[in-house]
Amino acid sequence: MLYLVRHGRTSANKDGLLQGRLDPGLDAIGHRQAAAIAETIGEVDVVIASPLQRARQTAAYFSDDPMIDERWIEIAYGEYEGVPVGEVPPEVWQSWRTNSEYRTRGGESFGDLDARVRDACAELAERIADEDVVVVSHVSPIKAAVAWSLGVTMDIMFHCHLSQASLCRIDVGRFGPLLYSFNEQAAPD
Repeated sequence: MLYLVRHGRTSANKDGLLQGRLDPGLDAIGHRQAAAIAETIGEVDVVIASPLQRARQTAAYFSDDPMIDERWIEIAYGEYEGVPVGEVPPEVWQSWRTNSEYRTRGGESFGDLDARVRDACAELAERIADEDVVVVSHVSPIKAAVAWSLGVTMDIMFHCHLSQASLCRIDVGRFGPLLYSFNEQAAPD
């Protein structure tokens, strides 16, 4: 089984900022969320994390030594990193929604993100048939992995919500990947 875990809350999440490649750590609530989702999942065979601090700190609740995989890093929003979500111009949101190759100055396209995540998922497909693997990542890469499991495009990106420290479960069956759950949450103490 593949357990896709979104990192716990950061101060940037609390403040409604686009984080992208910014690297804040978890806040106190984020640490409680990470502990709760790790307890929900229990023991696993392998833990993989994005290199960003918020993902590594969440992964530490699963393993003392998670593997780091750059393909699971959050999308680069370029010039809009650190900007409040409500201050991103509507035409930029529209471009992100309708053109998978659109990128802002210094940013990455959703098409590029999709390609790297699908590559990571394909690499894990055989492994998750026999092992329980946790990947701690971010909203956009997790949604790309969900799209991979459903056999659809990234068009789903803006039609689903992932909470902080949420869980999606994907397994591989006889006919390929299967989405078992989406946006599961464990209430912190």
